[in-house]
Amino acid sequence: MTSLIDVIFLLLLFFMLSSTFTRFAEVELAAAGSGATTTGERPLFLRLSPDRITLNGNDAAMAALPETLTSGQRDTTGDTPVIVALNGPVTAQRLTDLLVTLRGVSGLRITVLGGAT
Repeated sequence: MTSLIDVIFLLLLFFMLSSTFTRFAEVELAAAGSGATTTGERPLFLRLSPDRITLNGNDAAMAALPETLTSGQRDTTGDTPVIVALNGPVTAQRLTDLLVTLRGVSGLRITVLGGAT
């Protein structure tokens, strides 16, 4: 009986040390629409590269994107369309970081274009 208790404690110790207790975040993705814009406003064009981000052709920092986007939003009743284009071998983590950053800005409708391979 004593050896059985020792084995149980060893297994308990093993499973406690080998498991991870991190929380995984979720990024909401929506299916693509018809492609026609319902509003007459021009979309913002955001190009994501492995080492830089450009917003409408101007360099932008990841941390400064929320302020840049909120200052550039026009007074409209609908959401501002933002098109994200992947340029080069962008990692999934970098795209996720960008989407999490953009999720903090209200009033955006984000569309991600596929990268060219």
